[in-house]
Amino acid sequence: MQRSRTTLVEQDGKQYLVTELDEAPNLDHIETVAGSTSEFYMDWELADTRKVRPAQRRLFFALLNDIMEWSITPKDFLKELFYMQYSIYSDGKEISLADDSTNSVSDGNILLDLVIDFMFTWRVPFKKGYELLPRNEAYYMFECCRHRVCCVCGAEHADIHHVDVIGSGVNRNHVDHTKRHVMCLCREHHTEIETIGPTAFAYKHHVTTAGIKLDADTLKRIGVQGNYSANQRGS
Repeated sequence: MQRSRTTLVEQDGKQYLVTELDEAPNLDHIETVAGSTSEFYMDWELADTRKVRPAQRRLFFALLNDIMEWSITPKDFLKELFYMQYSIYSDGKEISLADDSTNSVSDGNILLDLVIDFMFTWRVPFKKGYELLPRNEAYYMFECCRHRVCCVCGAEHADIHHVDVIGSGVNRNHVDHTKRHVMCLCREHHTEIETIGPTAFAYKHHVTTAGIKLDADTLKRIGVQGNYSANQRGS
């Protein structure tokens, strides 16, 4: 993960985001994955530099308890394991969730994402941690969709529910699903949200029904057929 600083610059009445890299980019790698060094796409996010929150610490250790019960692995070992994974992911940066930590909210979110990803990948049941899990977070909703797990009850082989309703008679294979908000629901909860409506559903289950947008690669990987040629070159 290459670190950088981004500055907002205004020139000739237009606004630009100028990114200054900490080190020269690996052009061979860029050409391999993007096919070109003259034009390519990149993801970036706005760092939350506030000090890591106690709520993040509570969630982290609650999730470790869930993994510990599932795997019969000491909590201290799991803690060091995920701290090491964070260090590898962040190119050697260390993390601490203690009160005197100098890490940021964004650092804590990366650590939590690594734990949540592990739990979805290995089908670790969410128990105590599930009660604290910030289910309005996009990453949780993304992982539910990616692993086809119901965001309400955790049931597997769940459906992809379109928040942006597709009209009757429309061929879903001809729809660009990247432009629509989705969420993952089991058949029971899928039927329920369509019966009582999203407002009542969100109030009853304490989940967001705003949904998220998925990229074409993810949609294809989880088996959502559609027309993606307009937004993904080489598809």
